[in-house]
Amino acid sequence: MTVYARVDGPLGSMLLVGEETSDGSAALASLSLPEQRGAVTVRDGWRHAPEAFTHVAEQLADYFAGRVKDFDVPLAAGEAGTPFQRKVWRALEEIPYGETASYGQIAARVGVSGAGVRAVGTAIGRNPLLVVRPCHRVIGADGSLRGYAAGPQRKELLLGLEGALVR
Repeated sequence: MTVYARVDGPLGSMLLVGEETSDGSAALASLSLPEQRGAVTVRDGWRHAPEAFTHVAEQLADYFAGRVKDFDVPLAAGEAGTPFQRKVWRALEEIPYGETASYGQIAARVGVSGAGVRAVGTAIGRNPLLVVRPCHRVIGADGSLRGYAAGPQRKELLLGLEGALVR
């Protein structure tokens, strides 16, 4: 059963979507933000179950308060995305808290070059787990804050929170 909840935070009302597990919690499949490009919307048949996301909500609150640097939340087994996208998303998970990587660096990590950088950018833009999977840590080679599906202001807020902004 697909379940969802909304959690308020400094980025707005975050929509959490996941698959209910046998213990009543949820394995997270998506975290999206208001006005995000390609954001998930609640569908008929989904059950509102904020109690299923208690662990996720607590970790998000701790992250925004500066008490958590890495997320430890169960992820849905049937994760979306192509094999290439999943490879790029795994590379995002390797970027440490408080650090950034360029699109070219991520492309090199996944073994593509040249025109492949654009495909990496597209894969990053389709990350279904904003904040939890740190696509906000990817910046332009020149240090510019490029391409965040939820907007550059939110990317700047997240990088500022992590102490990763170099201005």
